[in-house]
Amino acid sequence: MSQKTFSMSRLKWGFIPRKRIVEDDVGNDDESIVERELESSDEKEGNSIKKTEYESSSSLEKQHMNNDQDVTYEYRDEKGRKWWKFFDEYEYRLNKHQRSKHKWFKWFGGDNTKEEKKLVLKLDLLLTVYSLMAYWVKYLDQVNLTNAYVGGLKEGIGMEGNDFVNTQVMFSVGNIVFQIPFMYILYGVPLNFVLPSLDICWSILTISVHRVTTVRQLKVLRFFIGAFEAPSYLAYQYLFGSWYKVDEISRRSMFYYFGQYLGILTSGLLSGAIERSLQGVNGLDAWQWIFIIDGIISIAVGIIGFYVLPGTPNSCYSLFLTDEDIKLARHRLKQNRTSLLKPKDTVKSILDLKLWKSLLSSWEIYIVSLWGIFCWNNNNGTSGAYALWLKSLNRYGSGELQDYTALTPGLGIVWLFITCTYSDLFHSRWSAIVLSQVFNFIGNTILAVWDVTEGAKWFAWCLQYFGWAMAPVLYSWNNDICRRDERKRAVILVVMNMLSQSSTAWLSVLVWKTVESPRFLKGYTFTACCAFVLCIWTMLVLFFYKREEKKHAKENGIILYNSDEDHNDNYS
Repeated sequence: MSQKTFSMSRLKWGFIPRKRIVEDDVGNDDESIVERELESSDEKEGNSIKKTEYESSSSLEKQHMNNDQDVTYEYRDEKGRKWWKFFDEYEYRLNKHQRSKHKWFKWFGGDNTKEEKKLVLKLDLLLTVYSLMAYWVKYLDQVNLTNAYVGGLKEGIGMEGNDFVNTQVMFSVGNIVFQIPFMYILYGVPLNFVLPSLDICWSILTISVHRVTTVRQLKVLRFFIGAFEAPSYLAYQYLFGSWYKVDEISRRSMFYYFGQYLGILTSGLLSGAIERSLQGVNGLDAWQWIFIIDGIISIAVGIIGFYVLPGTPNSCYSLFLTDEDIKLARHRLKQNRTSLLKPKDTVKSILDLKLWKSLLSSWEIYIVSLWGIFCWNNNNGTSGAYALWLKSLNRYGSGELQDYTALTPGLGIVWLFITCTYSDLFHSRWSAIVLSQVFNFIGNTILAVWDVTEGAKWFAWCLQYFGWAMAPVLYSWNNDICRRDERKRAVILVVMNMLSQSSTAWLSVLVWKTVESPRFLKGYTFTACCAFVLCIWTMLVLFFYKREEKKHAKENGIILYNSDEDHNDNYS
């Protein structure tokens, strides 16, 4: 059965995926192999480093390659290291043999075997493509409020003053509060069941919005929609880090983010079509049909998720992965030095005092969390500023305004592709982040000045989604930073997301007041400042990241030494 791609025996009662019980081959235990590799390398290196004056590094590399079939070590002399090597992000993360195989234009890793390529392709179809669909409907249901607001919701239920921004805040509050439980259970629950179930729940509530008659009812429903959407974003990022290697995750995360921009884009186009064709049908206004149709689409995607999402390698429910695929996936993560807890450890491990002591004394929990805050606040898209500006022009007819709102997310897909491709092309995540923020800063600075030509404003709006174009790069980097401890990775991901989103909730009330639209001087200025600070903070992340990778250079296949120091030791 292990070689079957699909079997009905993997379904309980004929329709519920079963948990796959797959034992690793004898002698292939994930933890013991890593320990034996490092212990073996320590013993065999012993005094060999001091012999580097007499032996070439290439001969040592060949010797170590023969000792370990999985790792080809690079012996690197740190003597005379150039200052500009600080900007080489992968200096201590990958050795020269691994980097030589990296080709940015290849979808698979350079050292992937035929079996690995088959596995990665399956994961792309099951996880990456579905995550794009899930993120698409998430944003379809999230930004439909803006399109409904400019399409009649405001007048339909009597919204006034700052009701619009306050309703957006209620969504964020629900989202933030219900992320807290997932700090403890993110890696201990079957996400292949949890995520689709939550998707269906928020979809039903989205449909229910069409019946609201007061602002209070709208706020309550938006709160619970936000609550059910709470773990979606961070859970998919967590799943990417649980299946893919460091050289694979950025491009998959990019496809995931395509879903966000497609959600915003199609929400505008769909709303425009509904405005033109369904106004008054069955006694319902167009804004009501927007919520009904968006919700129905989302329910269909949720149902598909039950049968497509694979879970994690150590807790897999996939109908389509073979036993050999699951074993290979675990082996790949061992090669990537990614920790995956055994399922039996997940419940009690979160209460481990050593974990919390390690978390609170680590740089990641503080530096990465602030990094996320600057990331979440560096975009003006969720404020609805662009749509409100279009409405203020008073020149677009029924449905036409919503069509125009699709322009900026459509361009955002291009900016997303450019930023992520740049990151892979130059093997430099930090510079991809900085590049995107340069354009983001320019666009928001133009809007903050405001007294410019309309053409200049259109140019600035076209740069709107450059702000979030670097998010796949940032979150995949965060997965890499925290890869050595699954519990730590889960907690930091939740804390980062929770603090980031909570900051947007209260800051939006201060800088994106609806009564100040479409000028939003404080909003554009604040966003530009966040873009600038994000660049500075990314360099701080780079410093800590490289310091950490240097400590673990041996695990990454790099043996460091300094010939000057070794020479002095021989004569001391």
